[in-house]
Amino acid sequence: MNDRDQLREDRLTRVHTFGREHDADFAAGSKGRTLLDRVDQHLLDLRDAKSGQTPARTSKATFLDALWLDFKDIARTARSIGAADLGGSTADYAVPEEFTEANIRTHADKLLRLLEDQPTDTAPQTAAKATLRGHFLSWEIAADFVGDLRADYDALIAANQHNQHNQHNQHNQAENQEGVENTAAIGRILLAAGQDVENLNTIIRNKYSRQPEKLHTWQTASRIHRAPVRKKKTARLSPPPAPEPRRQRSDTEALMAGPAPSGEARTLHHLHRRIPQPHEDHLSVHPRNLV
Repeated sequence: MNDRDQLREDRLTRVHTFGREHDADFAAGSKGRTLLDRVDQHLLDLRDAKSGQTPARTSKATFLDALWLDFKDIARTARSIGAADLGGSTADYAVPEEFTEANIRTHADKLLRLLEDQPTDTAPQTAAKATLRGHFLSWEIAADFVGDLRADYDALIAANQHNQHNQHNQHNQAENQEGVENTAAIGRILLAAGQDVENLNTIIRNKYSRQPEKLHTWQTASRIHRAPVRKKKTARLSPPPAPEPRRQRSDTEALMAGPAPSGEARTLHHLHRRIPQPHEDHLSVHPRNLV
């Protein structure tokens, strides 16, 4: 299972734990209890599907789910920014009405054209996009939210290309068929589980609207955490050499030098040392000079 799928399974595990810890709050037969039971079943199904999956294979449904979460973050932030700073409308940032691959790809492409710098952009367009991204960042959205959107979109495109490539390589399908089928099953399970968690979110927000501690616990459990981005290693620069300590004069040297001149006296002292004085000319002693 790929890291992206693993993060979604981790969320299901946290939701499962939340349901067990708050079991008494959900009556048998209620919508909340039914959805929590379905989450438990999703985890069991994932365990079975993972046992035959080709390692490090990621389902396409995972990338669709990741893009959907990107859309929700951007749409929520856009509503807070307001139409005045978004060109007069927030409609371009609204989440699509239906969760389909065609809608998701179209919306992702539109958002990237709005937010991401393009090679053909003019200088004013580049400046306008920087200002636009600044509005989103001022509302504490992820610092690289445009980069995350691009990465998820590219991953979806790559997954489609990978699937098309496999369809043209029939000789490899026989030995990989079981792994591919299990990967597809994982994608379907995670997609259904994500929808169940989304529905649970509505119920739990309503149920615990006046119980902030439980609501906060749920928000932490139901959030999908992104994998940490490794920082690039930078070359370590040698520190500059420390200056040599200034030698202090001994007491004897200080007494022989006398008090240090200051201000104008110091300036005159240095000029006196640089400019020869008339009395310093050495005249030879000759009888003529004595006349």
